[in-house]
Amino acid sequence: MNKDLEQLMIDYATKEHPEINVNLLGKSKNNLISILTDLLTMYFNDLNSSTMREIVVALIAGYVPNLKKLGYNGFRHNTLTGKTEHCEIKPRNYRTDSTAKSPSKLNGGGNFTDYTLERFKKHQRENPKMLIGGFVDGHLIFIVGFNFNEQSFTFRLEEQLKRQFPSGRKAGEYKRSVKFTFKHYKDVESLKIIHIAPIQELIKAKPYITGPVFNYLEKNGK
Repeated sequence: MNKDLEQLMIDYATKEHPEINVNLLGKSKNNLISILTDLLTMYFNDLNSSTMREIVVALIAGYVPNLKKLGYNGFRHNTLTGKTEHCEIKPRNYRTDSTAKSPSKLNGGGNFTDYTLERFKKHQRENPKMLIGGFVDGHLIFIVGFNFNEQSFTFRLEEQLKRQFPSGRKAGEYKRSVKFTFKHYKDVESLKIIHIAPIQELIKAKPYITGPVFNYLEKNGK
């Protein structure tokens, strides 16, 4: 890790902001650029947090990011209807330096953690926009979006919940992970590409994307 970034992290955790500011003002422009670049690289590739990737997907898709842990990932005000629209963001990142034997390719999928029937019903009532982001080493390759209340998609989620709670859910129970992939929404009417990298970057990322997702992006992203 960049030594200046290491020191900045220590300073931020142990010193007051005025002292941190003075130390940063003493850095050269190149040092500051290096610190910022390393910091962004670190957090865009963080295995345990998708916060920065969620923020970028929300902004590019035209939503205001929600920086709180609870609730939807973003929102925007529809001036035509007067309603607030919400989005759920699933930003997968493929790391080319992964030590896994067979790291999972970007399959247009995601998951809802600690999911419940009540939360599922809430999503059905409010019908948020699903935004699926695909990153390679923290670099955004694509964003696709579709409405939550697409039948093939909700069927996939509901079948997992019903299997977990065949007789209904008791207090404190939840489904640890409810998963879906591109095949569960590939034919829905509301599906569209919101962002796609230039064709050269898309082709370079092809080894890290499943065939159906890559073919869809290549065919519809022109």
